[in-house]
Amino acid sequence: MFKYLQREPTEEKMGIPDPEAIKQFQLLMEEVDEPLKNTFENVHQGYPDETFVRFLKARDWNVGKAHKMVRLLSFLDKCNRFVIYAMLVDCLQWRIDSEIDNILAKPIIPTDLYRAVRDSQLLGLSGYSKEGLPVIAVGVGLSTYDKASVNYYVQSHIQMNEYRDRVVLPSATKKYGKYIGTCVKVLDMTGLRLSALNHIKLLTVTSTIDDLNYPEKTDTYYIVNAPYIFSACWKVVKPLLQERTRKKIQVLQGCGKDELLKIMDYSSLPHFCRKQGSGSSRNSENGHTSNCFSLDHAYHQELYNLVKQQAMRMECVAPIKQGSFHVNFPDPNPDDAEIAKTIEAEFHKYGNHNGLTKSLSGLRLNGS
Repeated sequence: MFKYLQREPTEEKMGIPDPEAIKQFQLLMEEVDEPLKNTFENVHQGYPDETFVRFLKARDWNVGKAHKMVRLLSFLDKCNRFVIYAMLVDCLQWRIDSEIDNILAKPIIPTDLYRAVRDSQLLGLSGYSKEGLPVIAVGVGLSTYDKASVNYYVQSHIQMNEYRDRVVLPSATKKYGKYIGTCVKVLDMTGLRLSALNHIKLLTVTSTIDDLNYPEKTDTYYIVNAPYIFSACWKVVKPLLQERTRKKIQVLQGCGKDELLKIMDYSSLPHFCRKQGSGSSRNSENGHTSNCFSLDHAYHQELYNLVKQQAMRMECVAPIKQGSFHVNFPDPNPDDAEIAKTIEAEFHKYGNHNGLTKSLSGLRLNGS
């Protein structure tokens, strides 16, 4: 469950990089091959400097003003910038190797399969905050990830990332008349139970992909409908998270409706926040249209129709093939691995405490 929380750098290193750092990135990017430049355009969407800043922040290696104090720190600062630049290039190379620029032309077909993915990977766009930030809803507790292979879920995850970055955020920037490069996430813990252990490996894959290739995209995480098992895990996981991540997480009471209405209108509230005890239900008082997890919701209809339209254009070159879109799975960060082990240990304790007799040793992680 905590894999939905992207690792963030510490607060004291979040100062805005000096213009020299940005200039160095600009000069270095001018030297890369043309394919890397082309995919970088899909990444920055007209805001390259802001993209450089995201990678500098996410890597937690910007020594800020300290490099002005002594030459040694200045040297280390420059070395760190080159390392971060290399990581950005690695991200761009991953996009080329995995054909990420074309992933919005790779529909998950047939439609029934995609509907099954949507019904078991609960995620959607419910609206926008009063500041114009997209509100991403995630059904952590009721996502089962058991209707398709791991590759389909990873493909869907990346497609939603790319749709957010190429369509949703640029549209919000234009609508609100200011640069909008982040979102807020509302994580619904309704239904969280022992079987969530089955999802840890898949969630580790997607969180690592996000950390390496889509850093600094979430402004705040709001936790709602948290059961006891979440509270128990949160107590031991919280100290393992970096300070900035902890500051971005707010655990709200109940469905969080009152607190969330301070930052968004009622129409943007995720359906599971609109009344106490609603949870991530697949049915709502207004039908499927208010359930942003459903394939019938406007967000997923627009996304899926765009992917199919792009695929039809590419079909003139090559026929559409069924099957999942394969990407290289990166190695998880050691910190993430430690958090995963901690979560498993706490679930063990919770299961034993509640007299659950099913052995966890028999559970297999997705893809194992």
